[in-house]
Amino acid sequence: MSAYSVTAPSRRQQWIAGVLVALYAVITLLPLLWIFTTGFKSPSDAIAYPPKLAFEPTLEGYVNLFTTQTRQTEAYLAENPPESWYEEMVHAKGMVIAGPSRFGERFLNSVIIGFGSTFLSVFLGTLAAYAFSRYRVPLKDDLLFFILSTRMMPPIAVAIPIFLMFRSLGLSDTHAGMILLYTAVNLSLSVWLLKGFMDEIPREYEEAALIDGYTRFQAFRKVVLPQAATGIAATAIFCLIFAWNEYAFAVLLTSGTAQTAPPFIPTIIGVGGQDWPAVAAGATLFLLPVMVFTILLRKHLLRGITFGAVRK
Repeated sequence: MSAYSVTAPSRRQQWIAGVLVALYAVITLLPLLWIFTTGFKSPSDAIAYPPKLAFEPTLEGYVNLFTTQTRQTEAYLAENPPESWYEEMVHAKGMVIAGPSRFGERFLNSVIIGFGSTFLSVFLGTLAAYAFSRYRVPLKDDLLFFILSTRMMPPIAVAIPIFLMFRSLGLSDTHAGMILLYTAVNLSLSVWLLKGFMDEIPREYEEAALIDGYTRFQAFRKVVLPQAATGIAATAIFCLIFAWNEYAFAVLLTSGTAQTAPPFIPTIIGVGGQDWPAVAAGATLFLLPVMVFTILLRKHLLRGITFGAVRK
């Protein structure tokens, strides 16, 4: 007679769960796969109906994404032959490369603002969460609820006041202004997530460190932070995803110097209208940093989500 566990799933249950997870993964990845393949289509193939699943791949979308182009006469094109493969691709359309596009600048702005605000959110959130977890703060519950309530407001509800405030302070279309704004929005999430992790760390560890002669700051840095590394990594991923994908504030408060990639990518225009291969190429490249960051911290993310779920 084989042993049977009440809690362990049966083979059939495992098989059904595996099929459901695989089906969900396929449905989730299909849009990403479609965007990726569209980046290698020609403009005509990208808008073909019915959609083309089999097509001749081309890098025209990526060339259009990183360059600005102007139309020239046949005489000018004959006098100035192409010197590279991408110039030859542009010449075939009767155009020449006038210079680089602004996608690189917008992408760099996203990196600066996204990672800058994430660092500040996690740094300040860690300090605040430690204080709420370890000290007797007057009206702690009320303060925590107030902090959380700032996350409940939709961006459009506070967009106009923030716009007027930024204009008065000279923070409109600046990296510092967007970093401070995204930090303020993410701070509530950071404090609440990290406080949960701090509460799970036994206070006896710090008390033992204090008995050994550590100061409070040394105990926090050498004992608490290593124990909370999993939570900090998970919180950083969630904060970066918000700051990286945020669209409403970026459209309203930036236009040139500090504009990020999300408002810029939809405005890419080709010869006959929207350049969908270039848009898809920009979206593909825009996904990579967050994807790489999440993959590098995936172990911490999985541990962070389940941290404290089972108590012994």
